[in-house]
Order: sequence, then structure tokens, then C-alpha cells
Amino acid sequence: MSDSPAPLADPHLLFDPVTTDGPRDVVILGSTGSIGTQAIDLVLRNPDRFRVTALSAAGGRVDLLAEQAHRLGVRTVAVAREDAVPALREALSARYGTGQPLPEVLAGPDAATQLAVSDCHTVLNGITGSIGLAPTLAALEAGRTLALANKESLIVGGPLVKALARPGQIIPVDSEHAALFQALASGTRADVRKLVVTASGGPFRGRTKAELADVTPEDALAHPTWAMGPVITINSATLVNKGLEVIEAHLLYDIPFDRIEVVVHPQSYVHSMVEFTDGSTIAQATPPDMRGPIAIGLGWPERVPDAAPAFDWSKASTWEFFPLDTEAFPSVGLARHVGQLAGTAPAVFNAANEECVDAFRTGALPFNGIMETVTKVVEEHGTPRTGTSLTVADVLEAETWARARARELAAQTTDSTATTKATAEARA
Repeated sequence: MSDSPAPLADPHLLFDPVTTDGPRDVVILGSTGSIGTQAIDLVLRNPDRFRVTALSAAGGRVDLLAEQAHRLGVRTVAVAREDAVPALREALSARYGTGQPLPEVLAGPDAATQLAVSDCHTVLNGITGSIGLAPTLAALEAGRTLALANKESLIVGGPLVKALARPGQIIPVDSEHAALFQALASGTRADVRKLVVTASGGPFRGRTKAELADVTPEDALAHPTWAMGPVITINSATLVNKGLEVIEAHLLYDIPFDRIEVVVHPQSYVHSMVEFTDGSTIAQATPPDMRGPIAIGLGWPERVPDAAPAFDWSKASTWEFFPLDTEAFPSVGLARHVGQLAGTAPAVFNAANEECVDAFRTGALPFNGIMETVTKVVEEHGTPRTGTSLTVADVLEAETWARARARELAAQTTDSTATTKATAEARA
């Protein structure tokens, strides 16, 4: 393993193109989302360590974006939706008042990408979805340290990211991958036997595949540990999120898929583990709180004091670990398969899943139908386009096809279910 290329994320390496004596300049992409708002909370509590120079958001929460810009004193604000600019300027004017210069406003689908190459030390990519790929590539090409919370960048554009990133240039902002990142600091790459990614198990831990047949969207959205958006919460229920994290771990740390294991840990205290060749296992543990991983992403190789809550060791607690039920939750195995196929296959897997999650939420697919449909789309996709010729356009084309095909298959499932129900009612 020592002769293999250096990994994208390496706690022993930090590509640091900017040297500053004062606070570290940071650009936050996706500032009004969950990662962005928690990052801003961390920055405001540590003004001696961090200074935010620019913010980007989709444009749906302009009042919050204007408030963030004013509190942080940023130079530039960007929104993806051009139609949000008038409301944003009005909100900024209300916040800043007469006589105060307003920040520069950028707008359009490329606005976040423009910010990713602006003068700063670290770009925190907290954008949701594959639209975060272009800013990721831009930040890497510009030589910025990339605090990466946008997992789709790696899932759909893994070969493109690997072609641009310098060793250690990416710091993962994700509870599982930040945990692996920290645990890997305990040894050399040659010492690593296995990566162990933990999963809460979601709301359906312990149920069989048959028992999952009739669960509802409301059931799937009742996550026992984390408060997240609807797509990622349902991904946690299907364990698709763990499958995506296995692909990410392979790309970030250059560890073969057969040495990346998933284990169910309902309490979500241990965020992931590294098993070393001498039999030792190093686990990273904190109470569930994303501000810890964000602090690692923004501050590494230094730690930020009191970034997140710590355990109260004076109180008793029980930590449990269970093997993954691969029959009830086939998503991790399918993710390994598409990860090994590489190329456009992970993009197809991710896009088809997003469409199937939407279909499940609207009642067009049963819960088990999510992975059944995604599997069909992946199989129909066949051999993915891969190699050095892979482009962003190839990835987007594969995503578009996968979304359309997933919608077609979901519609066929809906029609078949309706026909079966009508026949049964007629016979009754």
C-alpha cells in the first residue's frame, strides 16, 4: 500500500498555498443550509481563527443570507437564482443601512464557482447536490484547501476530482469521513488494515425486507438520531447514505473496497473507526454534532477549542454495534459495485436514487421499490464511460439519462400497482 498514490484526504499532509498571520480567510458555499449555518456559528465564536470573505446560497432565503453577510462583513455574496437578486439587494440594504457599502452581488448558476476561485485560504463546499461539482473542481484547480461537505462532488465526479486534487488538499466535512481522517493520523498508510464506517441504522434497524414492504414516508423520515433534510433522511433509512460514504472513503483514502466495512451503531457516538495491522482499532467519538467535523475542515491541522459538545463521562452509557443486514438493505452492496465500475456509474446510482426517493415520498414507489428501481437503472446503464476521457459533460449526460429512466420505471410501477389493485377490487 505504501507504493500507491497519496490519498486525496491525508491527515499527515495539508496543501497550504496561503500563509497568513491573522485569521484564516474562508469562503462558504451553501451558507444558508445546515452545514453553512453551523459553520458560521463556529466562525462567529472564533473570530481570531477565521474570517469569512464570501458567501453563496441558492437564493431561497435571502433574508438569512443578508443577515449572514452583515454579521460577517463579507466582500461578496452570490446566489444561484438570478431572480432572487432584487430581494437580496433589498434585504442587504435593510441590514446595512444608509451610508454603509454593500457587498458585491454575483448571480447565476456559475456564481458559486466564481467564489470558489476567489482570494482565500479555504473553500467550504456545503452545497447540496451535483451542482456542487463545478465549484469543487474550480477550488482545487485554483489551489485552495477544500473543506468538502458536498459528497456528490466525489460520488459523481470522482475521477475528475482525483485528476485535479493535490495530496492532502481535501479535508472532509462529514461526520464519518472526518472521523476516519482523524483516526488515520494515528498511524501510517502501511499500517491500515481496514476502514470501518458506522451507520445509525436509521428508523428501520432490525426489520426484515418483508417488514419494510409497507413502511410510509412518514416512517422513513422519523430518524432516531439526526435531524436532516428529507432526501438524506430517507437515504439513511435505505442506508444509501452508507453506500455513498463507502465510495467516498475509497476515493478519499485510496483504500480498496474489500477493506471498507459498514457496521451499525445506533447511538451515533462513534463516527467511524480505523483498524490497524497490529490489531488495534482507533475510534473517533463525540455526541452527534456537525460542528466538530466542520471545525476539522476549517482549522486542520489545528483543533478549535470547544467547537462541539463533549461527553459527560460521569454518566453511564451503552454503545452497541451490529452487523449490517445486507438482504434488508442491499444499497451498500450496490454502491460497492458501482464504485468498482467507477466512471459514470456512481453518478447514475446517485441520480436514480434521488428520483426514486422523490417517487417514494409522493407514493409512486414502495420503500423496497427504491433500491429495486435503482438496481434496474444501474444494470441498464451497463459499462460506464471512464478513464482519462471522462468529462463533466459525460457525468451530467449520465445523470440526465438516469433520472429520466428512473422516472419511467417508477411510473410503470405505479401503473402496475394500480392495475393489480383494480383487478383485486373487481374480483372482490
